[in-house]
Amino acid sequence: MAMLQQIIDRRLSGKNKSIGNRERFLRRYRGQIRDAVRRAISGRTIRDLERGEDITLPKRDVSEPVFGHGPGGNREYVHPGNQEYLKGDRIKRPPGGGGGGQGSGEAGDGGEGEDDFVFKLTREEFMQVFFEDLALPHLVRTQLAEVPEWKSHRAGFKSDGNPSSLHVVRSMRGALARRIALGGEDRVALLKMQTELLQLRAEPGAHEPPLSERIGDLEAQIIELRRTAKHVPYIDPIDLRYRNRVRVPVPSAKAVMFCLMDVSGSMDEARKDMSKRFFMLLYLFLTRHYEKIDLVFLRHHTQAQEVSEEEFFHATETGGTVVSSALVLMDEIIRARYPSGEWNIYGAQASDGDNWHQDSGRCRQMLEESILPMVRYYAYVQVADAEQNLWQEYAQLEGVRPNFAMRKVASAQDIYPVFRELFKKEGAQA
Repeated sequence: MAMLQQIIDRRLSGKNKSIGNRERFLRRYRGQIRDAVRRAISGRTIRDLERGEDITLPKRDVSEPVFGHGPGGNREYVHPGNQEYLKGDRIKRPPGGGGGGQGSGEAGDGGEGEDDFVFKLTREEFMQVFFEDLALPHLVRTQLAEVPEWKSHRAGFKSDGNPSSLHVVRSMRGALARRIALGGEDRVALLKMQTELLQLRAEPGAHEPPLSERIGDLEAQIIELRRTAKHVPYIDPIDLRYRNRVRVPVPSAKAVMFCLMDVSGSMDEARKDMSKRFFMLLYLFLTRHYEKIDLVFLRHHTQAQEVSEEEFFHATETGGTVVSSALVLMDEIIRARYPSGEWNIYGAQASDGDNWHQDSGRCRQMLEESILPMVRYYAYVQVADAEQNLWQEYAQLEGVRPNFAMRKVASAQDIYPVFRELFKKEGAQA
């Protein structure tokens, strides 16, 4: 039977040796923790969304099942000091009962119990639970851009490169092989000459011709061979080997989100605040989950303009309402900077729906003919309960265009469920 082994690297845990137990606890009680996080969100401002949270789990949810043996049968007990009861009397339950985790709010002189289990979720754990079932809908890897992303791969060795990529072992191995190859014949010849020289010197007439002449010739040849052997360099430029790395293009999942917010006179502070909260939540979600994403902030009244994040959330300029100005600007920016064949384009619009009546039809037409064919997903959020003319026009697109969705937000408490419904993972429950 094959055995499966799992290797867990805890070197990054530092002195926190209990991190494994904590991870198992979070996985085991994920449902209760998710419910507790949602309850915590309802009483928290969006600006404080990223901080941790004290989570309270009822004791009944974290208690371990136990097996016990009941007393059973007939037993006799001796109670010292008993002056009230006889055999067969029924003893009433003590008053007060056991204490509970929630508490009754009143003091008592009896009973006992256990408090609910309270622990603190870190910022990272809190955000992980909060965003675990959210994702941009229909995100796909598009074709390679004109300047694609590249990934470096090792591809053997080459004979040129920069010093930092020099492979010393390979270079020394090549140098040794070259020296052996170039000096092999000379070493064999040198060995033969030295052997012959020793034999001649051992002869009786080594100091007389012709042996002495032969010995002199061998000594001269040996000196010449040793001199030429020194000319073989220890290491030569042809011996150097450098690590070779090649770049290969990888598909890019680049995305851009357009944030359109109505700042006209009909948008009072409460509606602007709900719009800001929705976009802040969206901004936090996008920057957490997608590294390769651009954000384009568009404010509009009678005119639209692209602004920075700071101006988008804090500028005080206001005016009339012409929603199509923002859609025109969005269309111009997409065609100029974000080709739909290379970018995953998303749009989110927040407005009270009160638009110049002659402009709402143009907004629907622009969405249907220009914007929606280029975007993966477009979400419209109306920060007012009453149906305005813009809502009525947009309603003609809902259900017809699968990449368009619209919802209403009547109060700050509706922002979170609407956001989760608009950006939930496909197949997940909101």
